[in-house]
Amino acid sequence: MVTPTQLRAFSAVVRLGSVRRAADELGVSEAAVSSNVAKLRRELGDRLFVPSSQGLAFTPGGLRLASRAAELLGLQDRTVYEVRQAAGTQRLLRIGASSMFAEQAAPGLIALFTSRARDLDVELSVHPPARFATALHNREVDVAIGPRPAGLSDALSCRPFLRYRMIAVVGPEHPLAGTAVTVAQLRAQTWLLGPSAASDVGAVSGLLHQLRVPEEHQQIFQSHAAAVDQAKRSKGVAIAPSFAVTADLASGTLVRLSGPGTAVEGAWHTVVLAGVEPAPAAELVRFIATPRAIQAMMRGSGVTAGRFRPSIHITLWS
Repeated sequence: MVTPTQLRAFSAVVRLGSVRRAADELGVSEAAVSSNVAKLRRELGDRLFVPSSQGLAFTPGGLRLASRAAELLGLQDRTVYEVRQAAGTQRLLRIGASSMFAEQAAPGLIALFTSRARDLDVELSVHPPARFATALHNREVDVAIGPRPAGLSDALSCRPFLRYRMIAVVGPEHPLAGTAVTVAQLRAQTWLLGPSAASDVGAVSGLLHQLRVPEEHQQIFQSHAAAVDQAKRSKGVAIAPSFAVTADLASGTLVRLSGPGTAVEGAWHTVVLAGVEPAPAAELVRFIATPRAIQAMMRGSGVTAGRFRPSIHITLWS
């Protein structure tokens, strides 16, 4: 029988890319993580993943389990939290965000926003923009943040609050570093991408479509940070918000490419149910466009999610 402990071990390996890092995060031994993954393999009759030169290579079954494990564990954690929260006096704000916003901008924003309201708890869940409308209508989230989804109805209110620039970067040893590149050269490269590349909307997918990058040249990682880390090792081309790689460019661990197709503009929006915003969601929509909020999103807070006060509860949804 598959257990939550086994799913947590597997999910941590998927997210962090190694058994050692998973063991460190879970506070258990590497042997314990390996044992739980081995039990999953036996129970499901699937290898799930194998080591490769670029990290972990997942089987089709392993990819499906990764998605389901995050969903099941997130639902379990959310249910426990909501039962506990219902007995107290804390307000709850549920934010659904695109993967790029959740990783690059949400930590700084939420840290600053919750510092202004000590009676507020925040739950952050990751959704593709195409699912924003469903999550809002089903009352899974109070506000959704990310690229503007296609085909929004009048029942939803969508407001832009931040434009940003995505740039193509490589490691200092990459053959294209320091050269003026052409579209044909870019199209022929290995592209190291975060989860947002799988979406049909947003700056990343727009750039890939514009360049007509073949799918076989696209490698999608579990996080945008993992993709950029591979770029630092000159394994390919990554695309990242310019504000997120400023320090790496200054230190020389990344090099910005120049030429057509090496930059694209993006925009983040808030989406809520028109006329029925819960009070905390309305407060966030007003606050998110202020100079202090913009600065917090672009500079980060320097605090990990586990140390936010009040707590921030993070779940991942496919």
